[in-house]
Amino acid sequence: MMKILIAVDGSAHAERAIGAVARLAREGLALQVLLLNVREVPVFYGEVPVPNLAEIEEALVQAQDKILADARDLAEQSGLKVESVQRRVGLAAQELVSVAAEHAVDQIAMGTHGRGAIGSLFLGSVAQRVLHVATVPVLLVR
Repeated sequence: MMKILIAVDGSAHAERAIGAVARLAREGLALQVLLLNVREVPVFYGEVPVPNLAEIEEALVQAQDKILADARDLAEQSGLKVESVQRRVGLAAQELVSVAAEHAVDQIAMGTHGRGAIGSLFLGSVAQRVLHVATVPVLLVR
């Protein structure tokens, strides 16, 4: 059985990645899926009262949980067996590669925003960084 980590962020690009992995399963590949959402550490300018920090953190966790619940629903409706869902905080590319190693996945699947060569030259790209540091194959879906 092949284990695939799918990066999800609530975007149509992530939904297409789920769809691409589901097509692999429909073609007869036995798959287990791990869904991962990574959010960056929030940056605050100025002082933020402590009670507000707790409220902000709670809202961010709830947003991640909603993204993961929606992704799980879509994956299961598409016929995928979801082994687990994970939420992390940090740099997306580093966390994706780290979780892939921790869970011994066989492949990482992720949507790409398709900015093209010029856009990624200036903006950078999570997909590009994952490609450079991942030790397993990476499926990029446009």
